[in-house]
Amino acid sequence: MHRARALTALQALANDARLDLVRLLMPCGAEGMAAGEIARALGLSASRLSFHLAALEQAGLVRARKQARHVFYSVDAGGMG
Repeated sequence: MHRARALTALQALANDARLDLVRLLMPCGAEGMAAGEIARALGLSASRLSFHLAALEQAGLVRARKQARHVFYSVDAGGMG
C-alpha cells in the first residue's frame, strides 16, 4: 500500500510545473498561498494551474482550504512524508 502511494506521489512530481508548484508552496507552511498568487508566481493560466493542482491533490501532496472567495493551497505534510 505504501509503495503504491509513493509511486503515485513520484509520478505527480515528475512534471516540472508540479515540482515548481510544490517548491513554491513548501515555505508557505500550513497557511499556504491563494490560487491566483500561485498562478502569477509560476506564470500559469488558471486552467493549467487547476490541472496541476488536481493531480497533486489526488496524489495527496497538496491540500486546499476555502476562505471566503479564495482557495488557498498548501503542501500536505503527511503526503510528503
